[in-house]
Amino acid sequence: MTVAGIDLGGTKCEVRLFDAEWNEVARHREPTPKSYEGLVQTVANQVAWAEAESGEKLPVGIGAAGLVNPQTGLALTANLPATDKPLPTDINAAAGRHITYVNDCRALALSEAVFGAGKGQNIVMSLILGTGIGGGIVVNQSLLQGPTLTGGEFGHTSAPAHIVSRHNLPILRCGCGRLGCIETYVAGPGLAALAETLTGQKVTPPEIAARRHDDMAEVWDVWCTLAAEMIHSLTLTADPDVIVLGGGLSQIDGVIQDLSVAAQKAQIGDFSTARLTLAQGGDSSGARGAAYAAWQEANT
Repeated sequence: MTVAGIDLGGTKCEVRLFDAEWNEVARHREPTPKSYEGLVQTVANQVAWAEAESGEKLPVGIGAAGLVNPQTGLALTANLPATDKPLPTDINAAAGRHITYVNDCRALALSEAVFGAGKGQNIVMSLILGTGIGGGIVVNQSLLQGPTLTGGEFGHTSAPAHIVSRHNLPILRCGCGRLGCIETYVAGPGLAALAETLTGQKVTPPEIAARRHDDMAEVWDVWCTLAAEMIHSLTLTADPDVIVLGGGLSQIDGVIQDLSVAAQKAQIGDFSTARLTLAQGGDSSGARGAAYAAWQEANT
């Protein structure tokens, strides 16, 4: 058995082949085109490469940033030239076959639940802390997805009013069009915006992390408090066995410990909170999760 997963991002489109034991056996990368037509054709080319490499027609999954509206079939993407385009439909047409299409954050959640940091757990959530905020929910090794396909867009829940008010934070418009999304404070750009609001300094997230025990201590504390409120909401909603953190901000040294402490403070009474851990799959998690979703679809 061979299965393929495609990691489709703003800079690269990379297909990876996995064998029956889910070991990666081959990969092929191309830059992500700037045009929609080029994007569709590149993905179709990656599918053709995978089938030629494996010598068979195989399940193929795509993990891509953004959303697809199940009512219209149109995509909403921030870093791909595909907004208001029927991306999955056009990919299927160009490839001449059906391709399983999932959000990249959901693909990471599935990969980590089956193969990585959440292996053996019943309810696994992923929380991606990067340029944006997203995630996914996996129950018994299957993605939990409803009719809107927006489940997992944790960054677009509302920021906690009491914390925003306490620190006199500005109400910011999110890239999704709404006001006051938690992403505007907790994603990478949000962390930088917090620093400018609280200290007047324009600094990058890595600089804030490096100085979080010095002049950026208040900024880091407020960021952890806001992120912990989001984690608290996830705990109350799904009561997961584990929340797997991914994205650039998750790589900050000590972030698991700091967020775990803050999340416990946010929890009700002395009840415990969800265990936090780092994703284990590295840069292959998205492709492996998409491949596994395609394998599941092919075997149900």
